[in-house]
Amino acid sequence: MFTGIVEELGEVVGVEPCGDSIRLTVRGPLVTEDAVHGASIAVNGVCLTVVETADGAFTADVMKETLDRSSLGVLAPGARVNLERPVRLSDRLGGHLVQGHVDGVGRILSREPGERWETVTVSVPAGLSRYIVEKGSIAIDGVSLTVVEAGDEHLSVSLIPTTLELTTLGHKAPGDPVNLEVDVVAKYVERLTAARPEVTR
Repeated sequence: MFTGIVEELGEVVGVEPCGDSIRLTVRGPLVTEDAVHGASIAVNGVCLTVVETADGAFTADVMKETLDRSSLGVLAPGARVNLERPVRLSDRLGGHLVQGHVDGVGRILSREPGERWETVTVSVPAGLSRYIVEKGSIAIDGVSLTVVEAGDEHLSVSLIPTTLELTTLGHKAPGDPVNLEVDVVAKYVERLTAARPEVTR
């Protein structure tokens, strides 16, 4: 479990094709300082399992399901990525509960600069908009953000200077893909009310 508060901008240093999967190596001295085999690290919002660590970098296997559901398949050496270690039970919950289970890939539609911030509009894949509400939470490339506008096919968020400087969202251009994870609470509520129609009466 994560909170969507990015700890470090890492760099992809290796992508090894393995049939219908890849082996991804990412440099991130901060997140690897206490990482061990089997630990979890979120890469652009995708929870990956550490296979090995060396010299401030870690390696993880990325399976077909993850490649199909996320944008990790387009990463190449030199790409910057958002990194976060799992939250400890004793930690403050700075963002919101993020599982690292990406629901789909959106694309940056536009960026509108303000005096010290930017409003970014992102496309939303079919079927996900029902889980997104104005002033609700959304994880975009693993960054916990508040939804400013929720449309049927898009959403907008406002990025403060810290987010622009310390995450990949400060550098994404229109057309670039981003990983989206909706608030898991909404999905559980939908499933429970569908199973018990009388709850909605």
